[in-house]
Amino acid sequence: MTTTTSQAGQADPHEGAGGAGQHRSVPGRLWRGRPEDPAWARPALFALLAVALAAYLWNLSASGYANSFYSAAVQAGSQSWKAFFFGSLDAANAITVDKPPAALWPMALSVRLFGLGSWQILLPEVLMGVGTVAVLYAAVRRRFSPAAGLISGAVLALTPVAALMFRFNNPDALLALLMTVTVYCVLRALEGARTKWLVWAGVAIGFAFLTKTLQAFLILPPLALLYGVCAPTSVRRRIGQLALATGMLVVSGGWWVAAVELWPASSRPYIGGSQHNSFLELTFGYNGLGRLSGDETGSVGGGAARPGGMGFPAGADLPAGMRPGGGGGGGGWGATGIGRMFDSEIGAQISWLLPAALLLLVAGLVVTWKARRTDTARAAFLAWGGALLMTCAIFSFMAGIFHQYYTVALAPYIAALVGMGVTVLWEERSRVWAALGLAATVAATSLWSYVLLARTPDYVPWLRWGVLVCGLVAAVGLALAGRLNRGVALGVAGAGLVASLAGPAAYTVSTLDSGHTGSIVTAGPAGASMGGGPGGGPGGGRGAGGGMRFGGAPGTGQAGGQTGRGTGQGQGQGQGQGVPGGGTGQPPGVPGRAAGGTQGGPGTGAGGRGGTGAAGGGMGGLLDGAKVGAQAQALLKDDADRYTWAAAAIGSQNAASYQLATQKPVMAIGGFNGSDPSPTLAQFKKYVADGRIHYFVASGGGLMGGGGRSGGSAISSWVESAFKKVTVGTATFYDLTSPVG
Repeated sequence: MTTTTSQAGQADPHEGAGGAGQHRSVPGRLWRGRPEDPAWARPALFALLAVALAAYLWNLSASGYANSFYSAAVQAGSQSWKAFFFGSLDAANAITVDKPPAALWPMALSVRLFGLGSWQILLPEVLMGVGTVAVLYAAVRRRFSPAAGLISGAVLALTPVAALMFRFNNPDALLALLMTVTVYCVLRALEGARTKWLVWAGVAIGFAFLTKTLQAFLILPPLALLYGVCAPTSVRRRIGQLALATGMLVVSGGWWVAAVELWPASSRPYIGGSQHNSFLELTFGYNGLGRLSGDETGSVGGGAARPGGMGFPAGADLPAGMRPGGGGGGGGWGATGIGRMFDSEIGAQISWLLPAALLLLVAGLVVTWKARRTDTARAAFLAWGGALLMTCAIFSFMAGIFHQYYTVALAPYIAALVGMGVTVLWEERSRVWAALGLAATVAATSLWSYVLLARTPDYVPWLRWGVLVCGLVAAVGLALAGRLNRGVALGVAGAGLVASLAGPAAYTVSTLDSGHTGSIVTAGPAGASMGGGPGGGPGGGRGAGGGMRFGGAPGTGQAGGQTGRGTGQGQGQGQGQGVPGGGTGQPPGVPGRAAGGTQGGPGTGAGGRGGTGAAGGGMGGLLDGAKVGAQAQALLKDDADRYTWAAAAIGSQNAASYQLATQKPVMAIGGFNGSDPSPTLAQFKKYVADGRIHYFVASGGGLMGGGGRSGGSAISSWVESAFKKVTVGTATFYDLTSPVG
């Protein structure tokens, strides 16, 4: 170990690597690793990565198309390079998703090479997750030890929300990988004021911006300040290096933005999520400052959930979790404040080892307190700790749209601090304060795990007591670790590690064992993340597959996979077959989803769509797609090649379901929320007059396509009055080539 106070500021061990190791073969170097590493280090790393890969691949296809919103864009990008470049929802390029497209590119390439299917879409996400574990190991091991790297990698792999998002097709998996790469590059740059590594950090942040816009910048302030203060070179050179890295950030993240903004709007898709067809507006509004203030024009909740806004008609009866001021002071997205990461909505996703990470951050800074300014061990604690604190602060107090799975961004930072802090205190365990620090960390973690596990009392009820007892006993032993022989001390430390990881590991196994579909997904067993915000109050419930359901039928929401109950207040009873089309738009061999937006067998679909897809006041297909039956597929495919769009539907999730089922372009009117002003009624009429759209998918009512600037309601009214209705099974369409009369 090279992180004790006496060694702080000395040359890093990797600087002297060489000698006999330079003469080994490439396979030998790959297997053996660095000469100074113990023989078990590299095989242990490979074992960790293999286990993570196998675990993340387990039951992967159970999620089907996962978030059909992004899967439809992937399918479109696999058919059209223009759709690939812009991140269009359909191959005919009507409208884009409401994010930049970097996260879609790996998946679209996979589908282009291997065809459309669940594995082809989700395998790149799995590889990103395993890659994040590998990069984190490399970053922590480089300045600390292989043991520290392995602990960090294991903590990350066993974080429930990480296991969820590294098997899901939202942008967060790529974002987590790029954020981890960024910190790694900054730490490499700090070793010797290496310009190239700081430049690579700027490139990583730039591509992270093309993944999830301004969230990529959350860690910039602490990292830039850290380099500006601690880099081992002159102040003038530090400023120059930071300026150069900033320039590369602008280039790597700005080239696509410039292309989109300069491209004639008439020949590119509408920028989804914006109200004026502008990516810059999307970046700084709906996806930017609006997330902080809650004032998000076109949003589905938060401060924008005002009558007459975001596509909701004036006087609309919004679901309880999305009413202004709902969720205990956090707008419509749950309570904000310093305790948000620990509450009943978020805690089980990410906070298992968050108290430990904070304690160990303090401990690491104490150990390295007297080191010189350029000490890389202290810099590592400041880098990972600064990233954690900055991201936690923003997540805790942002009043706009916030979903539980966003917290995957915290997972690498927590894991790094745990790995570094535990090994640092272990090396210092002969000192009373260090031994007590280890004991306090394990005790706090086991106590908090007990609290989190108690929130799902019917889930493996004995586990919380086992974690508590084992953790407290291990804490007592660790307090005396300096007086024990090494073998006994290692046994006690192992027991403490098991107690600390047992809770998140159990929730991770539950996450891996079930499919997750829809726009809002959570990790762990059913009921693990309930509370304020959407789905947490009357009118909303958590889907059995980890999804979120809104508004809809009363009763139970039970489906195959996980078993859960979600209550809702609304009208109608949504049976598994009671959605448009009566079938499934999932890949072949994947179980269909119940009407409540969950996966599996029959269920009443509480909080889901009603029997006709029109549960009074329900969210309809806003956050989850429809099931599309064989008859509906056949109807839309018939003569589809004669049209630019086989159909048009209000809302991206609704359109995505039909597009994935038919693999034909389907226009999403109003974008994700049905609130984007694309197309206008005049534009839609022209498309119809030109014979470019065949069918219009009848809206099931609900809140989609309401007021605001969206033309969804006007388009629906015009279509219903002007064209013939076609009913196939339980689905209703309007044939836009057959005017009434």
